[in-house]
Amino acid sequence: MSQEHSAPPPRYLGFVAGMFSGVAKNLVGHPFDTIKVRLQTSDGRFKGPMDCVLKTWRNEGLRGFYKGCTPPLVGWVIMDSVMLGSLHTYRRFLKENFFKSDAKLPLSGHCIAGLMSGLTVSMVAAPVEQVKARLQIQYDGKTKQYTGPVNCVSQLIKQSGIRGIYKGLCSTMIFRTNFVFWWGSYEIFTQWFKTNTSLSNPAINFWSGGLSASVFWIFAYPADVVKQVIMTDDVKNPKFKRWIHAVKWVYETRGLKGFVRGFGPSILRSFPANAAALAAFEAVMRTLH
Repeated sequence: MSQEHSAPPPRYLGFVAGMFSGVAKNLVGHPFDTIKVRLQTSDGRFKGPMDCVLKTWRNEGLRGFYKGCTPPLVGWVIMDSVMLGSLHTYRRFLKENFFKSDAKLPLSGHCIAGLMSGLTVSMVAAPVEQVKARLQIQYDGKTKQYTGPVNCVSQLIKQSGIRGIYKGLCSTMIFRTNFVFWWGSYEIFTQWFKTNTSLSNPAINFWSGGLSASVFWIFAYPADVVKQVIMTDDVKNPKFKRWIHAVKWVYETRGLKGFVRGFGPSILRSFPANAAALAAFEAVMRTLH
């Protein structure tokens, strides 16, 4: 994405490459994500990340770590296609219309494009992430409310209509405003590696993707906790009517520590999953252009 070409790549190419990014991210990152969501949404069930890992393995086996995998496998292919495709499009739009005098898009342009892509992909991400989260917190047969992603979507629509599957849209958009930090730092890391190392382009993409994702999660994590709490709230009798109510609930019931619960698995996941995703994206962009 940071490479300069004699002719810019076609706009559709970012959407195509984003599909490959979504597959790579899901395969590498989903087990970490399951542990993160379970720690964020449960009260007293787990003592910590390792206890969650051991109990999940003991009670559910390997399949437990991939619960709710289908929605993001399909969804992240779509989400990364929309996110990275729109990011590529917004960067090109800003470069052609607002930064014409610059040889390349400045850092501020990358930050603005990141913000816009985050808000855009929220429309796809909200329903996908809600279904994923609801399936991930089904710990055993006794508490199993949904038989699968289709059944989950069906029940949500039956209970609350289309609004049901878009529960948490506002919190998703708030969470994804932190894309400013992701794509701004991605550009900073990319340029630093190009200037100060002799790494190949794929290696630069890998390290920049992993490091920038870690920066993103450091800033965005509290908003992610609030988002998950809202998305797994009871549909018929919701506890939270507004985003701020969920923020107050987390603080009052868990204290400040509640906003970083599950951070360990999240930060461990962020580097390998997003490094693989960004490397896949850039590789496809280079290959097809």
